Amino acid sequence: MAAGGAADAQARFGHSVKGLLTEKVTSCGTDVIALTKQVLKGSRSAELLGQAARNMVMQEDAILHSEDSLRKMAIITTHLQYQQEAIQKNVERSSNLQDQLNHLLK
Repeated sequence: MAAGGAADAQARFGHSVKGLLTEKVTSCGTDVIALTKQVLKGSRSAELLGQAARNMVMQEDAILHSEDSLRKMAIITTHLQYQQEAIQKNVERSSNLQDQLNHLLK
């Protein structure tokens, strides 16, 4: 009987070890799946960060171009102001000349 009891105990031990092993394999499989999901999520995050960086560079280029355009417009505005002043002076001179001509013709 002792031999039969020992064999029975050994079978139960082997069965419980198999059960624990199966549990561990299932747990490891679940962990691998979770890890894979996390890696994929990290990969997607890196992809999104790269896209955000590219978009930021494009925005920076647009801002620099806008600044350049604003500088050019400021220069054009200054030149137009000089031209307006010159035209006003010429109009004043021409009205003075017109008055002098009218005075001479009288």
